[in-house]
Amino acid sequence: MFDKYKIRPDDDLKKIALRFNTNPEMIMDINNLYFEDEFRAGMEIIVPKGKEKYFNIYTIEKGDSLYKIAEKYNINPTLLASLNGLNMEDYIYPNQEILIPKSGYSYYITAEGDTLDTVAKTFNIKKADLLNQNDTIYLLKDQILVAKR
Repeated sequence: MFDKYKIRPDDDLKKIALRFNTNPEMIMDINNLYFEDEFRAGMEIIVPKGKEKYFNIYTIEKGDSLYKIAEKYNINPTLLASLNGLNMEDYIYPNQEILIPKSGYSYYITAEGDTLDTVAKTFNIKKADLLNQNDTIYLLKDQILVAKR
């Protein structure tokens, strides 16, 4: 259940992990790499399969800001930043690609101390449904979990 992914010039390890709903350590492990600086634009790596189904890709245009994009797609700007491994004050560049959450889903970014029970309660769904909708759950800080509304 893996795909090849060609690293883009504006990618970093955290952004790739977020895009494919995993963590940087998993990306490094499945690619037998030990240092983040081994990832370079143009390089093909292995990533978990089919994770982009919960997101659309948006290419930043001149004059865009996280606030403007969030307003355009009617989403919380802080969530938009977090989903893309950004801080609200980070600069975004024209032609940079970011993830836009698709409507019809709820998103949760894990924190230390989360359990399946607490995340399932947050989504107001059964643990089994949470597991079925997320192929891999590590419950490590900053993992994105998704639930169908």
